[in-house]
Amino acid sequence: MSIINKKIGFIGAGNMGEAFVGALIRTGIFSPSMIDASDISEKRLDVLKKTYGISVMQNNFKVFSECEIIVIAVKPQHIYQVLSQISEHKGYRISNRKIVVSIAAGITLRKIENLLYNSLDNGSIERLPIIRVMPNTPALVLAGMSGMSANKYARPEDIEKIKIILEATGKVVEFKEEDLDAVTALSGSGPAYVFYIAEAMIEGGIKVGLEPDKAAMLTLSTIQGAIKLMEESNESPGILRRKVTSPGGTTEAAFKVLEKNRVKQNLIEAIAAAARRSKELSQ
Repeated sequence: MSIINKKIGFIGAGNMGEAFVGALIRTGIFSPSMIDASDISEKRLDVLKKTYGISVMQNNFKVFSECEIIVIAVKPQHIYQVLSQISEHKGYRISNRKIVVSIAAGITLRKIENLLYNSLDNGSIERLPIIRVMPNTPALVLAGMSGMSANKYARPEDIEKIKIILEATGKVVEFKEEDLDAVTALSGSGPAYVFYIAEAMIEGGIKVGLEPDKAAMLTLSTIQGAIKLMEESNESPGILRRKVTSPGGTTEAAFKVLEKNRVKQNLIEAIAAAARRSKELSQ
């Protein structure tokens, strides 16, 4: 029995689409019989059908027309073609309320509205709210962080349904759309920053004589432990860092090198650069 008594469809069955499907079934938010998926790849559809028992097809319009919640999970460069094919279909009409959710990075609500609302009357437009979501890849292991922003036609109950769906893969916070470039830069791209730091720590461990597998284990366990300490303590990262850094000790020696090379400032500037690029891509 599904918690949300609606039919949900995924247009795009890649890694992120599969992450959502798996999470929704595991948490019982949707039963397999209430989930459809479409994709250009028959191989991907076969994987989802065999793994999760959902209904699959290569017909995007059928998914759109038969479902009440539609998640657009295609790559940003494909969204125009996909949504144009739907909105230009001879059977395109919005008789009953639907929620469209886009996880395509950099594609604004206005651009999606232009594609889906162009041929609709006002009543149909009001029945088709659009919600833009910026998830990140840890959603693949149910540890995601998503930012979401809804257009003016989304009702509180629409937003609540989508929050429940997103929380199946991690955490979600609602933002104004103009903040989503910053969300993209911080949490969307953020896992790559952590992977980069982990990569450097492992290489550093190897350089000082550790075996690669042991350097990797030490690094991952240390990052996991540091995250857990930040989550469970009532102290800021800065305070926790200073507690580890004894005067004249090993950590202080490390931080002299980091500060000399402006590592903290460079990370701040990197996030700002990612936000600027996100804004450019959404123009």
